[in-house]
Amino acid sequence: MSTRHPSPGAATSHPGMIGPTPTPNRTFTLLPLLTFAHCLCMSSATPRRDFLKQSAWLSLAALGLSARAAEPAPAGKISRLRTSLNAYSFYVELNQGLKDPKHPKAMTLSQLLNFTAEAGFDAIDLTGYFFASYPKAPTDAEIFAIKHEAFRLGLEISGSGVKNEVTTADQALRVEGKQRIKDWVEVCVKLGAPVLRVFADTNIPPHKWQVVSGGASRDVVEGWIADDFRECAEFAAARGIFIGVQNHGDFLTTGVEHVSLLKRVNHPNCRAIVDSGKYLTDDPYVDMALAAPYAVNWQVKETPFGKPNKPLTDMRKIVKIARDAGYNGYLPIESLPMGRKDYDTPGELRRMLKELKAAIAE
Repeated sequence: MSTRHPSPGAATSHPGMIGPTPTPNRTFTLLPLLTFAHCLCMSSATPRRDFLKQSAWLSLAALGLSARAAEPAPAGKISRLRTSLNAYSFYVELNQGLKDPKHPKAMTLSQLLNFTAEAGFDAIDLTGYFFASYPKAPTDAEIFAIKHEAFRLGLEISGSGVKNEVTTADQALRVEGKQRIKDWVEVCVKLGAPVLRVFADTNIPPHKWQVVSGGASRDVVEGWIADDFRECAEFAAARGIFIGVQNHGDFLTTGVEHVSLLKRVNHPNCRAIVDSGKYLTDDPYVDMALAAPYAVNWQVKETPFGKPNKPLTDMRKIVKIARDAGYNGYLPIESLPMGRKDYDTPGELRRMLKELKAAIAE
């Protein structure tokens, strides 16, 4: 763990909000933790409903988010970055385990947790797809069994994730996606996972957002997405959970697009998941730096260029971008075969983890 010291002209954090006020009667103002906690203690007349919404701000501070999302954290704050493993790294093995548990390559969630702990990760990101009930929420018994197993192994649960459809002109599919997000927000509450990962990109392969939207303009589609995510963020905020919007190379291909959407959502519980491998630009590190001040979580990939045999991710740059943005929290790692035969997923994850830990320690 390293300590950041003041630098000349360093930005300080002030109360603020992301983008324009969503309605004339509501503002989302990010208060410093001590100021906000004092207000809660002093206001005994706060209605229960308002209290639940406001108390989500305590979760913001617990995750180390800066008081103003678009500014660096105040100089002199301690930098706290922790490692996590995204379950999707083992999507082949986990899917095989769901289809045929006796297959030699099959993996269970319990085996995944044991690998995560043995490899030395701090946490696990339990992607929802690998629960047998998905897309439906698992039973409480299933959730608590996994939660207790992680606890026994000394692992935190850094988040979960679902697939959803928000770019389609089919309103029924969008409604279905919103309900799935809300269902899995409830799962996150029970798991103790602070963030639910969602997509602003189409999940109807091989189509792109331009096709599934029926030719609607980007501005119109961004409006659909923003309205859906704002509704989900409001639902999540009342339960102390964040909605993390991941860039995935379709509707969101640049840092500018990522930030534009978040500003349009304009809700403190809807923030970025910075996928280091899915900004489709010449220098993805620039895009990461643009989105990082809004981050509530990350996805650190093997390469920032999304294809095998490309330059490996520079973990020092990742850590510097995160710290410069005032980000405190998890840096989940994800490594994928990307068509390579006999790919050594465990070996690659260990290599990435070693490099990330070394960068964090500097």
